[in-house]
Amino acid sequence: MALNPKCVGTTYPPAQPYPVEPQTIRRFAEAVGDPAPVYTDPAAAHSLGHPDVLAPPTFPFVVVARAMEEVFRYEDIGFDPTYLIHGNQRFDYTRPVRAGDRLVTTLEITGAQTLRGRDVLGLRADLADADGSHVVTTHMTFVSLSAVEGGERDDDQRDDQR
Repeated sequence: MALNPKCVGTTYPPAQPYPVEPQTIRRFAEAVGDPAPVYTDPAAAHSLGHPDVLAPPTFPFVVVARAMEEVFRYEDIGFDPTYLIHGNQRFDYTRPVRAGDRLVTTLEITGAQTLRGRDVLGLRADLADADGSHVVTTHMTFVSLSAVEGGERDDDQRDDQR
């Protein structure tokens, strides 16, 4: 599969709304090892002026990952996610993500190139609430470790060497 550089600039239709629930936030906070009470205790969130618990800063990736599965196929852009490295990510917030949000994600491919035999895919994801108000934009870079010159996968080459 060859990465298609013509996919740059493609914007996908909005994904289905993602309901942000307190249990999901709690599990995510536990998984990343962040014990801040604002992620699990509504009283802590209220004391800071928020209507409900907040999500940790990197939580939007959960929402974006679901949208990626829903709105595009890796085969269409020629990107093999089998051995994927999340190379870079930046978040630009308008406001924190909080329980009760129903986030809608719009994805755009911002980059597609092959560097040193590895396919590199850039994505931008804009997340908005149910009213259409911007919540956060995330810029991500993914590197496929299975892409090598000639289109062979790394694990295929290892099998040939045995």
